[in-house]
Formats: sequence, C-alpha cells, structure tokens
Amino acid sequence: MQLSDFIRQFRNHPVLFVGTGMSLRYLENSYSWDDLLKKICFELKGNNEYYYDIKSNHCYDGKYKYDEIASDIEKEFNATLVSDRNGKFKEINDLFYSNMEKGISISRFKLYIAQIFGTLKYKSNPELIELKKTKKNLSSIITTNYDCMLEDIFGFKPLVGNDILLSNPYGALYKIHGSIDEPDKIIITHDDYEKFNQKYELIRAQLLSLFIHNPIIFIGYNIGDDNIKQILKTIFTYVDPSSDAAEKVRSQFLLVEYSKDSDNVEVTEHDIDVEGFSTIRINRIKTDNYIAIYRELSALQLPVSAMDIRKVQNVVKEIYAGGSIKVRITNDLDELDNSDKVLVIGSQKSITYSYQTAPEMMKNYFDIIEEENNQVLELVDKIMIQSSQYFPIYGFSLIDSKIKRTEQLKKQQKEKLKAIYDLVKTRYNVTENSLDDILQNDNYAMTYKNEVIAYALMEKKILPEEVEPYLKEMSNSRGTTTDYRRLLCAYDYVKYSDYDSSERFN
Repeated sequence: MQLSDFIRQFRNHPVLFVGTGMSLRYLENSYSWDDLLKKICFELKGNNEYYYDIKSNHCYDGKYKYDEIASDIEKEFNATLVSDRNGKFKEINDLFYSNMEKGISISRFKLYIAQIFGTLKYKSNPELIELKKTKKNLSSIITTNYDCMLEDIFGFKPLVGNDILLSNPYGALYKIHGSIDEPDKIIITHDDYEKFNQKYELIRAQLLSLFIHNPIIFIGYNIGDDNIKQILKTIFTYVDPSSDAAEKVRSQFLLVEYSKDSDNVEVTEHDIDVEGFSTIRINRIKTDNYIAIYRELSALQLPVSAMDIRKVQNVVKEIYAGGSIKVRITNDLDELDNSDKVLVIGSQKSITYSYQTAPEMMKNYFDIIEEENNQVLELVDKIMIQSSQYFPIYGFSLIDSKIKRTEQLKKQQKEKLKAIYDLVKTRYNVTENSLDDILQNDNYAMTYKNEVIAYALMEKKILPEEVEPYLKEMSNSRGTTTDYRRLLCAYDYVKYSDYDSSERFN
C-alpha cells in the first residue's frame, strides 16, 4: 500500500511515538544510549577503555544491558566527583550542593546528562519545516528521549512521571523516560527501570487508551527495538490478538524505519517476534524520505482540527474543576443565557458555531502559519471582522487561496497600516536599524513603541525575522491586545506581500 493511501484512511488524529533516531537526525548534540555512556566515561577517564571494560561485564547472549552499564558508570562518576570537589566537574558539584541546600537530592550523574542535552544545536535540514506543519493533525506525542527538541518544535506541554496520569491527551508530550528539565526523573540505570516498571501499570493504562483509539506512528526506532516490542506486548496482552479491536490497532500502527538514501513510499506488512506471542504483524515503511511522511500527515483532512479539540478539552477541564462555571445542556443556542463558557453539542441544523474568533486567530497566528492550518482558515469567511479591526490576511491568504474576503481584508489592512505609518512619521524621526535600539530609546513613549517598530518594519529599517520572536513572546503574554494586533499586521504585510518600502503608502 502506498503511504498516501495508508495515512488517508486515518479517522482520528495520529500519535507520534518518537525515539532517539529523531534527535540524531536533527540535532548536532545527540547520542545513542551507547554513545552517551561512552562520552561520559571518556570525559571522566580520558579514554574509551574504561567504558569497554564496564561494557564487557554486561554482555548476555551477544546483547548488552545498557541499564546495568549505566548503573556501574553512575557509581563511579558520583564517587569521582565526591573525591574531586573543584576539578573538571566543579559546575556539576556546585549544582549538586545547591540542590542539597534546598533539600533536593539529584544524582551528579543525571545532572551531567541534563547538561549534555541542555542546548539544542539543530542541523540544517528542510524536513524540520515540514515536521512542524504536522502539528495541526497530531493528537499527542510520546517519547523516550530526554532532550527538549519536541517541545521546542511543537510547543506541546511536556509531561513526566505522575503528571502523565493527570493529563489530557490532546497537546500533550509524554516523556515516559524523563526529561532534562527534571533530571531526578531521568530513567537510565537498572534501578530506574525497576522502579519505572513497578509504577508503569497506571501509565500503561493511560497510553493504552491512545493506542486503541488513535493511529500510532513510531519514528526514530528500528524493528528490533525493545520499546517497540514492549508496546506491542502491552497492547496485545490487553486486547485479544484475534479480535476486531486488535485488527483496528494493527491497521493504524506504522513503524517508520530508517533506510539510508531510500525514497520508498510503500507501506508493507512485517512479522515481529514478541515474547508471549508467536508473531505480531505490523505495518512498516523503510525509507529516508521523511518529508513525504510529514507532508502526508500535514495533508490529512479530518472533520475537526487538533487545535480546536485542544481548545474544547481545556474548557471541559475547567468544567471538571468545578467552581462558578455554569453548564447547561441544550441543542438550541436560543435557550442559553450569556455565561463564561459555552460548550455546544448537537446537530448542525440547530447549531451554528465557529471554532475560532478573529482575535483567537491572531493570537494563534504563528501556529496557523507554521502548520499551514487551512482547516482553521476556512472560518475567515464566517467570522465577524469589523472594518475598524486589525486582521493579518496576507499570510493567511497564501495558505488558503479560497478565502473569499481576501481582497476586502487586504484593503482594510493596508488602510489601517497607513494610519500607523502617517502617525509615526509625523510624531518621530525614526533612525534606528534594529529592534533593540528602538526598545531602548526612551525618547519613544512606551505607548507608541510598537507603532514605531511597525513603522520601521514598513520602512524596512528592520526585518520581519528580527521582529518575529518579539511578536511570539507578545502573543503568549498579551496576544489579544490592540498593540499586538497592530504590530502583527505590519509584520504580516511586510513579510507576505509584494510591498516595496519605496511606496511609503503615498
């Protein structure tokens, strides 16, 4: 079966299950389990022989037990740092003792692992742009990786340990083996795995629900990975392998296995041996063509976007929390009074509802652009956008060419920006050529600084790429304010139109 046909059969938002291979593919500073432990030993002893000595002690039938290797290295690493307080690893000792003063005990070994993965050094890879676009169709992500690459790319909330049990599935990043942000919860040694397996039953139940109801795409693993086998064992221990439910799981299960330089886009069946079962048949694609996978996931058309489900989920969470929120069940909007929250379930014949308002679209502007979320943009022709309102249509219209109001909204956007341009030009002589210089210039009144930035953008004294991080920070803190909307419209106009600064709105 072709990859496109396989993914188009999905009827729910897929879940990504991400392994080390993904970090190795996109980060300069990533390591396999073997390479990570070797690096730590080399930094500790100055050669690889110490690591090989330990590794040789934990080989069983040709396979290495890396959790046991990690246990031995942790003991040696911690003991070495205790005996050499101000040596090579002084910074780790400082952090250890700082935590101890607060009553927090974290292994020096794990603090060092957190430091190793503490920065994200991306490789130049065009796949990352396509990967980010898949966000609009993803339910959640599960990973065994410690680094923060996935939360950086997708913006999903990372969940570790017991937080997994209290989570909503949409928009969650389940870091089941821990995270560098919480180094005490990193799972790497034999004892860590023992404790994890003792507590895993409740986490297993949470994940099992995802496996049964959502398509699961394993990426960054190989066919013989123990994580793959453990997940299959979990599923088919609770689901009869001969049942319809098991067939549904199998039909939505896809393992992406790396094959150097391969452009293959065909999904084939593969039998895998799992302890306790004879064989389990899975779907697999062997390829190096990850862009094709990401584009198919991004192109998946589902009735409701994952962004809107996350939004509804947050409302339901508030309802569960109790308090002053009033809830009435109805299939007729005319029966409802004004209230803080309204969640409507019913027939399209009696209910008219737009999932995103204009202010919400502007607050979510960068997510919509980066995800190319045309499902959300279909609502532009349905929502109210008043003539006095700022709205960034240029970027949106490039994603969805079917928006009927595009020309009207472009005219409106240009008129609003011309008013800002003329105001700043009359009031100030803007000479700065950087965002920081504008922000630090006290001659500009605080209430006008964003207008000055907008003017500088339109004069092309500063570039949209310089303003983008500033706008993203604004959207998180005050994304519904007028000053954010004004500046966003200027950014959108300069970045996505054929505007020439020599025009200067004359």
